[in-house]
Amino acid sequence: MLSRFDDYPIHQTPEPVAVPATADRNAYDRYWFNGYAGDGSFYFGIGMGLYPNLGILDCGFSIVDPEEQHSFHASRRRPTDPTDLNVGPFRIDVIEPMRRMRVVIDDNQTGIACDLTFTARTACIEEGRQTLRARGGKLIMDSTRFAQFGRWQGEIRYGRRSVRVDREHVFGTKDRSWGVRPVGDPDPGGAPLTEIPGVYFLWSPVHWAKRCTHLGIFEEPSGHAWHMDGAIVPAYEDPALIPGTEDPAIEYMSRVERKIIYVPGTRRAARAETVLVGKDGRRHEISLEPLLCFRMKGIGYMNSEWGHGRWKGDLAVGGESWRNADLDPMGIDNLHVQQVMRARMGDEQGIGVLEQLCIGPHAPSGFEQLFDPAKG
Repeated sequence: MLSRFDDYPIHQTPEPVAVPATADRNAYDRYWFNGYAGDGSFYFGIGMGLYPNLGILDCGFSIVDPEEQHSFHASRRRPTDPTDLNVGPFRIDVIEPMRRMRVVIDDNQTGIACDLTFTARTACIEEGRQTLRARGGKLIMDSTRFAQFGRWQGEIRYGRRSVRVDREHVFGTKDRSWGVRPVGDPDPGGAPLTEIPGVYFLWSPVHWAKRCTHLGIFEEPSGHAWHMDGAIVPAYEDPALIPGTEDPAIEYMSRVERKIIYVPGTRRAARAETVLVGKDGRRHEISLEPLLCFRMKGIGYMNSEWGHGRWKGDLAVGGESWRNADLDPMGIDNLHVQQVMRARMGDEQGIGVLEQLCIGPHAPSGFEQLFDPAKG
């Protein structure tokens, strides 16, 4: 299974590059982006995932405004060339690695199309390796991820509307990850669970005038953090000034903290406070106020029809939309969200997101069951 990549000295195993190093069915390699207006008037999410051992490449694009969310989905048989980032009318162009990316959806039956260019504002931030095993030792997740802040330029068309995306007012984050995590249809069989399963995840990249902040947390039901990331990252107006793939001036934190006040009847933040604690003990306290909510099912997460790594045929394209006010906030497909957040840190004002996924018990939040909501 040779590809063009095999002509570069980049091999990590004796196999061709297109052959994964693991036989785990849950192997994946993923592109993910978000973008949002500085006033919170719209948000869009983009994802593309390659699942080499399932033989699938899929993607999604979704945009939300205060009233509605609209989504494009597509899936195909895995290409033999890993540089082939096309799924029907959707494609990703790597214009300059770690600097500029282009996402295009040509006109199609869903009525959703776009031509967007992401230009980096920072170097890349490598998060700590994320490894999780269930009791008994079964591997659940083992992945590497990095994030990068940037701006967007271009146009989005949906629902007979056209949205101009101006780099001066539309910010976002690029996220790349690869490794192993649950994808596709559930694993069959096995011994039954002996405890209520759960996940608690927060992720919050924020743009400020001259820098960006980054925070990520995974916690156990007790509230113990089994993984955390935090960084303060210099920002540059001209991507040519970014000093390399990683910036030696990035300040990685020694720990992070969080406090979420929930909207009663949901597991969604009414407001939040996060803290980045530097290696010198200095505390960077950030308050977050929600402006707009995006349901991650719009790009496949917990989507019963268009979930990641599900076989849809050699090529399938589809769309869906819904009114935000009609959604059950405690429906399993609505629990994974990103909220556009107005941020404050001392005298600085910023704009960013808070991603939230909380299923199962979580003692600090007062959750005791799989899906009990916050109390009033």
